[in-house]
Amino acid sequence: MDIRQALPSDAQGISELLREYARKAMLLPRGAEEIMENIRDFVVAVEGGRLLGSCALKIYDDTLGEIRSLAVAETGKGRGYGKALMAKCEEDAVRFGLQSLFALTYIPDFFTHSGYREVDKESLPQKIWRDCCTCINFPNCTEVAVLKRLHSSP
Repeated sequence: MDIRQALPSDAQGISELLREYARKAMLLPRGAEEIMENIRDFVVAVEGGRLLGSCALKIYDDTLGEIRSLAVAETGKGRGYGKALMAKCEEDAVRFGLQSLFALTYIPDFFTHSGYREVDKESLPQKIWRDCCTCINFPNCTEVAVLKRLHSSP
């Protein structure tokens, strides 16, 4: 398993992977152009030259970040790619000095098993005002908000 920083050449593959999750209404779709614009936020899981997963760290301010676009291809499920991708983003968040990470998810158990706790979405105004208010599911979103406090190094 190779977890690495995403490259511009990965943007189309990430978009296709996220599209599969969007068809199942588990993630919002993200076009290759949007991913390309934010490629530095993404890490990918690659095995044998095949992209098997993606995850992005979006930074909101000097203390808060979001785990987003976490997806693993069907052929990679159950092999630890999701946890490894999330761990890499958490490692980057600590390196950047962030104090907390959150995610909006339909699978909160995945996150709570990794130290996140469920919180009210209203406790994340940065997310609501930046992204949620323009989402097609707003204000009837059924995602669960989870938050993890980090132990950042100085």
